[in-house]
Amino acid sequence: MLAVLFELLFLFSAGFLGGVLNSVAGGGSFITFPALLFVGVTPISANATNTFASCAGYLSGAYAFRDDLYAHKKELPKLIIISLIGGILGAWLLLQTPESLFREAIPWLLLFATVLFVFGGKINTLFRRLASHHQHASFFGYFLLFLMLLGVCVYGGFFNAGLGIIALSYLALAGHVNINAMNGMKLLISSAVSLIAIALFIYDGVIVWYEGIIVLAGTLVGGYVAVRISKRLSQKYVRVFVILVSCGITIYFFIDVFAN
Repeated sequence: MLAVLFELLFLFSAGFLGGVLNSVAGGGSFITFPALLFVGVTPISANATNTFASCAGYLSGAYAFRDDLYAHKKELPKLIIISLIGGILGAWLLLQTPESLFREAIPWLLLFATVLFVFGGKINTLFRRLASHHQHASFFGYFLLFLMLLGVCVYGGFFNAGLGIIALSYLALAGHVNINAMNGMKLLISSAVSLIAIALFIYDGVIVWYEGIIVLAGTLVGGYVAVRISKRLSQKYVRVFVILVSCGITIYFFIDVFAN
């Protein structure tokens, strides 16, 4: 009984903290994904369940930016269609990956997501500069942007952590400069990728519902609380906390996977 109660409180707390981080600075998956692994969920199921638990935050965030999204309504169908295609491809690739191979990939995926989180701002600034020098992109340029967006969405369907950051990088390279519109489109991309991936995960039966719903409840409460306290929290210190946690978790998984 005590073990069950501990697991419930642990997963809810992880979801709560993840929801706060996602609302304030991003990086909630660095908490929720390892928490699911810690309670014994297998790696692929933990990844699929984490995508399920994160999706509600994407949807509510996209809805909050609906006015900014409306200003780009002509572009949205393309984003949604490519996101759905990439999301289902990424989810399908995940389900074809052997559990042992995905376990070995976890440290590298976490490292990639950590690097994105640490240097995401500089990467996006660089891409905005590149976009400003190429306002009149050729057909080849548009094709490369299409491939980049598809790659972003495939990654998101395969491994959810860091999706928002690389989605912002794509939007910066595509020439967007309005941060509110970019955040709205980022969340729309994340929502479409996650929803189609979740549909495939449900069909394949890899989501663990009990653990996932607890984490989901925690993220919703955490996101709500974060709105109330966000003005009191310094994004600088929250980012430092996420970076320290993500580096520590990445190092732990490198040791856990490769030191044995």
